[in-house]
Amino acid sequence: MSSADAVAREAAWLADYSPADGLPALLAALGGPFDVVQAYLPRTPAQRRTQLYVLRRQVREERTAHVRRIARHLFELRIVWPASSPSGSSEEPQQALDTAVEIVLQRIGGLMLDKTHGGRFLSVAENPPEVTVDFIDPEPGLRDRADLRCTVTYWADDAEING
Repeated sequence: MSSADAVAREAAWLADYSPADGLPALLAALGGPFDVVQAYLPRTPAQRRTQLYVLRRQVREERTAHVRRIARHLFELRIVWPASSPSGSSEEPQQALDTAVEIVLQRIGGLMLDKTHGGRFLSVAENPPEVTVDFIDPEPGLRDRADLRCTVTYWADDAEING
């Protein structure tokens, strides 16, 4: 593992799905709410699609012992949600976004007694033990028939390395 592939590892966890583990799927093709779940922002994002992009906002390299260090990644999930609905309701897409965020939070929380995201990290959302969701004011997106947006941020600890 390398610190450079942390975003790809986290995107893989979010896109992964196994009915046996009890965690919800995020990709629409597997029954989840998102048409797109991917690492990094594309140059030209999809239009009128439910999208989740994994970004890394910060990395901290901390010394844990004389010859040991650990990389801590601050992940940002950027969620883009179409502000339209078949009924023309403005409340429907806002509720759908809230429902999708709840599913994302379940996926980030991971498996009972395993916060490693399938062994991809030492731990996720455990140090500090919090996940923050910031919703962007929906009024401009609703008014312009554009998109609703929110960000989800949390930390992940990589495996300790010598150095």
